[in-house]
Amino acid sequence: MLKKRIIPCLDIKNGRVVKGVNFIGLKDAGDPVALAKQYAREGADELVFLDITATSERRKTLAALVTDIAREINIPFTVGGGIKTVEEAAILLHCGADKISVNTSAVINPLLIQQIAAKLGSQAVVAAIDAKMVNNTWEVFINGGKTATGIELVSWARHVAEMGAGEILFTSMNSDGTKSGFELNALQAVCNAVNIPVIASGGAGTMQHFEELFSTTKASAALAASIFHFGEIPLPQLKNYLKQKNIPIR
Repeated sequence: MLKKRIIPCLDIKNGRVVKGVNFIGLKDAGDPVALAKQYAREGADELVFLDITATSERRKTLAALVTDIAREINIPFTVGGGIKTVEEAAILLHCGADKISVNTSAVINPLLIQQIAAKLGSQAVVAAIDAKMVNNTWEVFINGGKTATGIELVSWARHVAEMGAGEILFTSMNSDGTKSGFELNALQAVCNAVNIPVIASGGAGTMQHFEELFSTTKASAALAASIFHFGEIPLPQLKNYLKQKNIPIR
């Protein structure tokens, strides 16, 4: 069995790490370079860096910050936020990112994932999907969770996989920042629909939540933010706990 990954997420706004609940009420959580170094040192398997206002404010991801972070760490590093073209993706990889994440731009231009995968390789493309339960259906949202698309979660997950995404990052907007647990049913539905790795995001609050995720779904990785940023669950402690529970962890 492939070993599961634990991935801290750095949501960036104006050069600082922030974290909110249900995509709103953002609080400052620290310096991204310092946090990246800390997580790499503590045993994070990967990092995700999302410039969360890049799309809505129509500005490009901060390439200089990507360069600074990549210089300080030695683990895989995914960058997202406002990436609209193959050229922008290539610039971020050149700055030191290992993968790029696309979300809103892929919904607006469904060929974008295919174009990036063809030029830079599927392994470099993470399709990020933000979804919310609306009228008993998981609906995809874009523009930092502000805009409903009418697109159903599983069908979109299947589509991005067919377009050439190497990985899916699914965030439950209902659970984001609530620390109430991952959306296991939705996650398993996505995992069953595709044959690429799925990263679970939204709802991590206890070490038991990670155990439940890996025990009951085929998710390849778990992403979390505030529990790491604010020291609620130290990374080494979480990994030791999962190993004791016989979860195959790196």
